[in-house]
Amino acid sequence: MKERILAETERLFWRYGVRSVTMEDIAKQLGISKKTIYQHFTDKEQILYQVLQDKLVKNQSEMDCMAISTDNPVEEILHVLTIMQKHTDRVSPNLLIDIKRHYPQAFALFRQYKERHIMQSILDNIQKGMQQGLYRTDINPAIMARLRVEQIELAFNNDIFPTDEFSMMEIQHELIHHFVRGMLTEKGFTIYNQYVTLKDEHNLPAYEKK
Repeated sequence: MKERILAETERLFWRYGVRSVTMEDIAKQLGISKKTIYQHFTDKEQILYQVLQDKLVKNQSEMDCMAISTDNPVEEILHVLTIMQKHTDRVSPNLLIDIKRHYPQAFALFRQYKERHIMQSILDNIQKGMQQGLYRTDINPAIMARLRVEQIELAFNNDIFPTDEFSMMEIQHELIHHFVRGMLTEKGFTIYNQYVTLKDEHNLPAYEKK
């Protein structure tokens, strides 16, 4: 029952945001009583914390596999968009804002993951790219890694990117391609252009054809 609650709550949180989903909504969706939920969790934030923790573990595993399976750092960092595309349509733009403003324990978990894992993953990517001659050697890897990490959170800021004007995938696409292109050497651009051409040939959405 605990796993069922977590799975359904994740789906609801991701689709509608956290604040708009009540314990009653969760119970109704599962066809159980709120009392049953409270037998496993003390409150909604505890559910959110567990949902987020499980999700971040899965994300890290997926990122680790991506780093192994891709041919080079340019492909690796751009492949993040493919992973995002699998999930973005199911994620409410309000999700991260809700967590940041109203659920401090869960947001602390996200920030910890962002600093320890995402940051390190991007830093490793940049350093590999520099060693392979794909990224410029005159950039500061630590600064660039932090810039990319903050871009991820920036995309969820509705004040900057209103949801009625921009889709999440459009925003992430523009940010990550702008980020990567700023680091590329001539050799790196050759690989980048090959990757983008290949994606075009597979008839990806217009925002992925730049």
